[in-house]
Amino acid sequence: MPWYDPFGCREAPFSKEIPDGALWSPPSLTAVVDALEDGVRARQSGFLVAEPGFGKTCLLRALRARLAPGPFRLTYCHNATLGRRDFYRQLAHALGLAPAATAAGVFNALNQHVEALSRERIHPVFLLDEAQLLHQDTLDHLHILLNYDFDSKALLSLVLIGLPDLELRLGGKHNRALHTRLHVRLRVPGLTAADTAAYLAHRLTRVGARPDLFAPDAVARLHDATAGGMRELDRLATDALRLTAERRLAAVELQAVDDVVDRLDTPRSPR
Repeated sequence: MPWYDPFGCREAPFSKEIPDGALWSPPSLTAVVDALEDGVRARQSGFLVAEPGFGKTCLLRALRARLAPGPFRLTYCHNATLGRRDFYRQLAHALGLAPAATAAGVFNALNQHVEALSRERIHPVFLLDEAQLLHQDTLDHLHILLNYDFDSKALLSLVLIGLPDLELRLGGKHNRALHTRLHVRLRVPGLTAADTAAYLAHRLTRVGARPDLFAPDAVARLHDATAGGMRELDRLATDALRLTAERRLAAVELQAVDDVVDRLDTPRSPR
């Protein structure tokens, strides 16, 4: 019997394996998706930054769900630690193109692909995750990827996603040519206390459990311990729920959350 079965769950409630259409976001995060969607529909480029675990990838999945079906083709790349040539080769591979041997050949193939999509009335959107790790020689060149017909046509939207360090890098004098072309500039806020409660209730209800499975003081403790981050919330909520199942209790009380949080705060003794 699965560990979550006693709570009436059909599946693990806080797994990241959740369909795009079942994703949840509070008004503050919905506003970020709205702004990003509006920018892409206006054929603009931009960047999105957030602290680790604050839901950047979930927002991208929500964007994907909104734009499909439609005249957009999203391409997602997350290996940002490559040099310029290998970075473009990776992008070409993601688009289903046969990478050329030289950097210039790869770049030309990408340009021709974007122009071909434009003739088919398809607007490509390149989503570059972990962009704070991009090599400087790649950043130096990205603005050229956005230049079509003497910079008079917006045939491509480029969205850089990363940690707050990305915004600092883009704001530097060295990256002004790219920064001025990124019209959509977004920061992802952390969950509020009310958001945390609503998120837990949503995830529990989705899998068949009762929404008040976590006691109010347990929810408050989870919010304090996770500082508004979704990824940590999923992990700690899962651990607290597992511990509650082991103790054969019907609901997650404050003590269970305290115990799983204390496991993190207590250093291990050397053996």
